[in-house]
Amino acid sequence: MISLVRIELFKIFRKPRTYISFAAVIIIIWLIQLGFYAEGEKYLGFSLQGMSESFLIEGKILNGFLVCFIILQTLLVHIPLLVALVAGDMVSGEANQGTLRMLLTRPVSRTKLLISKFIAATMYTIGLLIWLAIWSLFFSLFIFGKGDMLIMKSDVVTQILSSDALWRYFAAFCFATLAMITVTSLAFLLSVFASNSIGPIIATMAVVVLFTIIQTLDLPLFNAVKPFLFTTHMLAWKGFFDVQMNEANEQIVGSIQDMSGILWSGAILAVHILFFLGVAIFIFRRKDILT
Repeated sequence: MISLVRIELFKIFRKPRTYISFAAVIIIIWLIQLGFYAEGEKYLGFSLQGMSESFLIEGKILNGFLVCFIILQTLLVHIPLLVALVAGDMVSGEANQGTLRMLLTRPVSRTKLLISKFIAATMYTIGLLIWLAIWSLFFSLFIFGKGDMLIMKSDVVTQILSSDALWRYFAAFCFATLAMITVTSLAFLLSVFASNSIGPIIATMAVVVLFTIIQTLDLPLFNAVKPFLFTTHMLAWKGFFDVQMNEANEQIVGSIQDMSGILWSGAILAVHILFFLGVAIFIFRRKDILT
C-alpha cells in the first residue's frame, strides 16, 4: 500500500496543475497581507469607529492573528476549487490517458488501488492546508507581530487574548482540513464516473455552490435538509474563536462556547467522507474495464 501511495503522489506532483493551487494560495495571501500592511490601520479605524466612541481600545489591534483570521474567511471559500483540481483528476485522468485499463490488469485489488489514490489525494489536501497555515498565520505573525485579536461580528465583538489564540488556530486548521478532505472525497467520487478531469472538477464546484445556496435560503422546504449538508458544517472552524463568559462577563481563557456543535459538525463531515469513499469503492469495483 505504501508503494502504491508513493506512486500516486509522484503522479500528482509531476503535473503542473498541482502547483497552481500552491501558487494561487501564496499570491492571494501576499496580496491581502500587502493591503493590510499599506492600509490596514485605516481599514480597522473605519471598522472600529462606532466602538471607539463607547469603549477605550488600546493595544496593537492590527496583528498577525487578526490578519490570519481575515485571510481564512476570504480564502477557505475558494480552497474547494483548488482541491478539486487534483482530486477530480485521480481516476478520470487515468481513464483519459488510457492508463486505467493497464492499472486494472495488475495483480492489485481495485479496492487497494482506489484507496491508495484517495490517500494520495488526501495527503495533497493536507499539504495544501499546511501551506496555507504557514503563510497565513506564521508569516502574518512575522510581519504584523502578536497581539490580542478582536473578531468583529454583526452583533458582537469577541476579544481573544494573544496567549489564548495560537492553539485555537491549530484546532481551526485541523477542522478546516477535515472540511477540505470532504470536498476531496466528493471530487474523488465524481472522478470515478468520468473519463476526463473537467467534468468532476466542475461538478464538484456545482455541488458546493448548490448546497451553499440551499444553506443560505431561509425556506421551510430546505430547513429539514440543511443540518445534513456538508457545506453547512464547513465553516464550523469559526466556533473555536467563540469564547465562554463567566458571571462577571469576563472571558474564560481556553474555553469554547459550543464545543458540542463543533464535534457534531466534525462527525457530519466524517460521515460524508466515509459515504463518498464507500460509494466510490462500490462503483469502481464493478467498473467495466473496457468502458
